[in-house]
Amino acid sequence: MIIKRFAVSAAAAVLALSGGLALASPAGAASCPSGEFCVWENANFGGQRANWSGDDGWWESWIADTDSSWANHGISGPGIKDHVRVYENSGQGGDMTICLSPGQEVGYNGVANDRGDSHTWAMNC
Repeated sequence: MIIKRFAVSAAAAVLALSGGLALASPAGAASCPSGEFCVWENANFGGQRANWSGDDGWWESWIADTDSSWANHGISGPGIKDHVRVYENSGQGGDMTICLSPGQEVGYNGVANDRGDSHTWAMNC
């Protein structure tokens, strides 16, 4: 009887662990290189992608004002700017349209959609 209970407990632990691992890497995760901030022209990470590892005060014409999804795959650590602020004008001017925390992926945001023109890495949102 004790062996049977142990086997059931072990099986439950394995299922719980494997379920947790599945949640850690969702199937729909955005394809964005490590250390980069990525922007797509379509919702849900569709269409052309632009990506940067640093600040950009003036996005290329094809992505400026056509951003519809975003992913922050930047590197985190003490003293590292790991949040990304997107602005509606060049030179990080105008309103901030969206801010992403480290690891955050946004498939669509109606307020930020088609408004980004520049971005900067920051310590927080």
